[in-house]
Amino acid sequence: MPTPSLILVPARFKTGKLYTPLATTSGGTVLGASGDFNVTRATAATRVNSAGLIESVASGIPRLDYFASGGTVGCPALLVEPAATNGILNSADTRTSWVCWSGFTSGAIDVIGVSGMNLTVAVSGSNIGAGTGNGNLARTSNNVALASGSTYTLSFLVKKTGSHTIGGYYASITGGAAGDLGGGFDVSGSFSSGSIHNSAGTTNRIRRVERFGTDVFRCSETFTMTASGTLTTFRVGPTNAVTSPSNPAIGAEIGFAAPQIELGSVPTSFIPTTTGSVTRNADVISVSGAVSGCIGQTEGTIYAEVDMRNLGTSVSIMNVQTTSYVSGTVRIETTASNQLRIQIRDASGTSRLDNTITTPTISAGINKIAVGYSSDASGVVTALNGTIINTTTVSASFGTLGANRVYLGTRETAGFQDLFFNNRIRPTALYTTRLTNAQLQALTT
Repeated sequence: MPTPSLILVPARFKTGKLYTPLATTSGGTVLGASGDFNVTRATAATRVNSAGLIESVASGIPRLDYFASGGTVGCPALLVEPAATNGILNSADTRTSWVCWSGFTSGAIDVIGVSGMNLTVAVSGSNIGAGTGNGNLARTSNNVALASGSTYTLSFLVKKTGSHTIGGYYASITGGAAGDLGGGFDVSGSFSSGSIHNSAGTTNRIRRVERFGTDVFRCSETFTMTASGTLTTFRVGPTNAVTSPSNPAIGAEIGFAAPQIELGSVPTSFIPTTTGSVTRNADVISVSGAVSGCIGQTEGTIYAEVDMRNLGTSVSIMNVQTTSYVSGTVRIETTASNQLRIQIRDASGTSRLDNTITTPTISAGINKIAVGYSSDASGVVTALNGTIINTTTVSASFGTLGANRVYLGTRETAGFQDLFFNNRIRPTALYTTRLTNAQLQALTT
């Protein structure tokens, strides 16, 4: 197997830098520090650390996230997310400024690094949708503006603190979209969910349950507003079924923490708040300049190993490009249908390949992707998890790319970044030659 011209295994970093191992270009020159990736994020953000706890990472430091399939601690992977704002207040500690209505007893718990409330039903039969009645843990006056036509995601952590496994949320919405919105979630392992309330102006509701640790799960719901409104009070509580707002029998208990609402179709990493909403800035991971010698300008190979968790949206995995993605680019993306999309444009901006691979699609979990490209008869070949899944001839000779930078988990267009990955990136590599089909298969096995 040829030696890569640039390889990144996320491990070593400092503020503003993600270090690559010493690599060599095809000419044998040591790349050294000029191959290190620049990291830009002007705010703190959270990650899952090596102990499996959610912790804060300072601004400008790459987030090496240890979250693995099934909520276990795994190898560190680079977390790349867009900017997001959490409008649920006092989310960092639901013991502060939250009201535990009568009918419950409560106690403080730690939910993998986030302070939460453990609720025990003292009076059964109450209703989490009963306004100021019994049966819920509530934060009033959130006042989150919801725009008509926009998609939002609500999420929170549930911790099994006893035998009870079913909990739900209830949101009060005022304005043009006035009504109730709520969902129930069973975290017993079958991961069922259902609608509790559905009178607010929303559509396209999608609920999820994701294991986040031992007896800890993230429950989320995505919805699109059919009219504008304001989310005021947000409640959580144990329920006796995923479609019922009634509380379970006396003595049942369950814990809640890390409530969040954000613009977008997937739940992102937790954004702690106190008395006001908080914004996490985007992660931008890139290298430019001397790295052009590590990019195959007339032929080459791009490799990425990724941990896919948030599916169903168009995202960028890896981009070799100039200052604009419309010229001198080779990029790997996925579509909203979880299909791989490979695009190549030469230095003139002419599209030489725009290929969406309809089958097989990307699935949740670890995926290894390699794209070998050349303007000769060998064409562009894509390998996924040890199998060649597509071979395509480019439209015409592209001569040279002229690419001089690499972006991980996003692309740059007209001075800003978009198509953020919202997932985790493990090793990536560039080769200045187009690997053989057998090598592409071996690389992704």
